[in-house]
Amino acid sequence: MKIAVVLSGCGVFDGSEINEVVLSLFELEKQSINYEVFAQDKNQKHVINHYNQSSDNFTRNILFESSRIVRGNIKKLSELNYNTFDGLLIPGGFGVAKNLSNLAFKNGHFTIDIEFKKIMTNFIGKPSGYLCIAPMLIPHVYRNAKCTIGNDPEMAKIINNLGGIHVNCSANDIVIDEKNRLITTPGYMMTNSRVEVHLGIEKLVSKLKNI
Repeated sequence: MKIAVVLSGCGVFDGSEINEVVLSLFELEKQSINYEVFAQDKNQKHVINHYNQSSDNFTRNILFESSRIVRGNIKKLSELNYNTFDGLLIPGGFGVAKNLSNLAFKNGHFTIDIEFKKIMTNFIGKPSGYLCIAPMLIPHVYRNAKCTIGNDPEMAKIINNLGGIHVNCSANDIVIDEKNRLITTPGYMMTNSRVEVHLGIEKLVSKLKNI
């Protein structure tokens, strides 16, 4: 089995959530699943100082920033050929809501980045895992899909209004949609515990193999 992992930068407030990425890749390796990592070669929407959460007035490239997490072992998203992969995995972080979509700026009226939406669409029918805030994107591509972002009522309402079916879930567990071959887990949407987040990710990756 081979999984495509798509990142959206480096750091929870403007890119991919680093712990979720590392734990996901750790579990893929532990469970003997091959993978490749991808990110868009363009500037992220804005840059956040992670020390004080202030906005910095300079630009950073999503691909370059994502490469920090994976020691440079990454490819451009434009090089992702879905025919050579068996599944998809999307870690969370606000890069999902700012770079892969405009959820952070448009709330319930958000859209998905055109290039990334095409990737999501191409993987319909293949096992796909979405972590943290990433499941918010699912209803734009899948019909009547079950998913979770934890138990946030406002986010759950957006999912339901878009035609999805939100299911409350703890960080150490997963929600499975057998029909759409989707697995989701809340990650840091529900806890600050790496242990709990890891338990959810471990279950998600394990289910990718047999959904």
